[in-house]
Amino acid sequence: MIGPIPHLIEPQELESMLGDEGLIIIDLCNISLYSIKHVPGAVHLPYRALMSTTPPAMGKCPSFSEIQSLISHLGINQSKQVVVYDDEGGGWAGRFTWIMDLVGLHNWSYLNGGVVAWIKEGFPTESSPNRPNSDKVDIGDDFAHPEASITIDEILVSLDSSNFAIWDARNPAEYSGDVVSAARGGHIPGAINLEWTALMDPQANLRIHKDAQNILDSLGLTKDKRIATHCQQHHRSGFTYMVARILGYDNIAGYGGSWAEWGNLDHTPVEYGS
Repeated sequence: MIGPIPHLIEPQELESMLGDEGLIIIDLCNISLYSIKHVPGAVHLPYRALMSTTPPAMGKCPSFSEIQSLISHLGINQSKQVVVYDDEGGGWAGRFTWIMDLVGLHNWSYLNGGVVAWIKEGFPTESSPNRPNSDKVDIGDDFAHPEASITIDEILVSLDSSNFAIWDARNPAEYSGDVVSAARGGHIPGAINLEWTALMDPQANLRIHKDAQNILDSLGLTKDKRIATHCQQHHRSGFTYMVARILGYDNIAGYGGSWAEWGNLDHTPVEYGS
């Protein structure tokens, strides 16, 4: 049985673990890619399983009972080591780690670069689907770590705090309000715009940028602050949440409502421009 592994692992490290009964590999790629190539032993999970079913804020966390059913379906418990990846640089994988954190399962690792790095660098693949080893898993009666999520009311009362920061992971046009994807455009007052892709290195097959910590520090997104990260539906900011966790941020929270909630309300303050 493999022991605890870091939150970030490289393809060669995962390759050495393949076949271990204590390992669960979750594939959040497009199903068409999974059906052709995936990491050996990986179980495919549709990203919709990670989303709310209530519009417009589809990025909110599913109910606790839905998550408990998902965890049992995948057979995840504290004794397993979970490795998660996708085909886009980490958005869906990051959202999965957010959900695991919420229920107190911190035994997750992200495959650096996801399947992009895995395939481009010649690691073994398979095309046959894998079924999860489902098991009834008891994860308690409620979210063990609700602080991994933040609500609109918590953000509103924290906007003027010097120890609070908002990391907006959308693109600059969405942030400025030039592109509108809700009733109103713009951004949460004081939010810091750092697009999620800025922390991916295309020259390293979409691995997390080695300068990620310096980039965050230079923008004031420092470890001593309570940070809320969001995008439109907490998909892109799934990646930014995960990067922060990998870097050792203990006070990072995903804002599941994201702009789909904030921008569709009448009472929430909005700023425009860059």
